[in-house]
Amino acid sequence: MAITAKQVKQLRDMTGSGMMDCKKALTETNGDMDAAVEYLRKRGQAKAEKKASRIAAEGICMIAADGNQKAAVVEVNSETDFVAQNDKFRTYVAKVANQALNSDAADMDAFMAEAWAEDPSKTVKDALVDMIAVISEKLSIRRFEKVTAENGMLATYVHGGGRIGVIIDAETAVCNDAIAEALQNIAMQVAAMSPKYVSQDEIPQSYRDHEKEILLAQAIEENNKLPENKRKPQNIIEKMLIGRLNKEFKEICLNDQVYVKAEDGKQSVGKYLEQVGKANGTTLKIKKFVRFETGEGIEKRQDNFAEEVMAQVKG
Repeated sequence: MAITAKQVKQLRDMTGSGMMDCKKALTETNGDMDAAVEYLRKRGQAKAEKKASRIAAEGICMIAADGNQKAAVVEVNSETDFVAQNDKFRTYVAKVANQALNSDAADMDAFMAEAWAEDPSKTVKDALVDMIAVISEKLSIRRFEKVTAENGMLATYVHGGGRIGVIIDAETAVCNDAIAEALQNIAMQVAAMSPKYVSQDEIPQSYRDHEKEILLAQAIEENNKLPENKRKPQNIIEKMLIGRLNKEFKEICLNDQVYVKAEDGKQSVGKYLEQVGKANGTTLKIKKFVRFETGEGIEKRQDNFAEEVMAQVKG
């Protein structure tokens, strides 16, 4: 049967796929719109499998929130930064964030298997496959985390258009504008200074031992380079390590970091929170924070562009 331009446009509007892909899908399915959508979905699946060896290290982090009591942050990756700035992609990621906000899934497998809120006949994985067909690039929902406030409130912050997403979970008996502003400041601190822990109490002994081992090796190396009459004994070197370790631990623990907006350049985050809490008749403490940075920990593949083009020409 003859496929009309109107049908092609309708399918293209529904799926976002290319014009020729839509025409072929309608031709193959004798103009059946639902079957054509399914055809494109399956074609998207094939594309996803072909792209499985590629690395999706770009993308964005996005946050969905329900007031200051519930929030979820997601990271969705793409192959290129160009796609990461695409409006369709960003709209899709916003939907993934909302899905996470209302999800009870405990891990990625459960999240990917649950019904997609936009169309319960599909799973989250199905919707991802559909989006791959639209974008024509490997996409990946890498991670999500949902936080619900208990005895306090949350604050969220997205930096760089989605490069970094932060959620702050604070304990406070007062939830007013001043407290909200303070927590927003702390969210920005976390984005900028990338702490690993809230306080030193959270640092695992294994991490302490590992860092001590590294610093000790560095100190011994430095000591061995000194003239023999100036070298320090082992017990003195180990005592010197205490100061170095304390300095490092202060840099990776949020409460001990110098507050970036401190007027005197010395006030710690912990002291800042204590000050704000006192001024508002409450005790203000950070219970936890979540910080996602797009692509962190993903090794980006360095492709030879000329070789890639030639491979496509030959393929």
